[in-house]
Amino acid sequence: VQLQASGGGLVKAGDSLRLSCAASGRPFGNYAAAWFRQAPGQDREFVAAISRVGSTTNYADSVKGRFAISRDNAKNTVDLQMNDLNPGDTAQYYCAAKNSFSTQRIPLPVNNGYNNWGQGTQVTVSS
Repeated sequence: VQLQASGGGLVKAGDSLRLSCAASGRPFGNYAAAWFRQAPGQDREFVAAISRVGSTTNYADSVKGRFAISRDNAKNTVDLQMNDLNPGDTAQYYCAAKNSFSTQRIPLPVNNGYNNWGQGTQVTVSS
């Protein structure tokens, strides 16, 4: 499956931003999906994941309560709604997907094992 992320930009602290990832090539409903981010000089960091049908989500502690992941399999998209952004959220954001047998659960580990990646979209939060 091919993934294409979009929606990044430059915002101020406290603002909101919505990222979207469009999938093509294979039925997106067969995949669990996730968002990761990588700031300059830092390792890639897990942000959020969602099961094939969207019934299960998982978040990094750093974004819990502020970010929301969702998907629309009819449109082959997975979105990341980001609220109350702060400069620490500045990073290149990547969407990812992995095959999943379960429709309800995210295959373990939820923050690893993704073998399909999109190009990143830059999010910059100014103070």
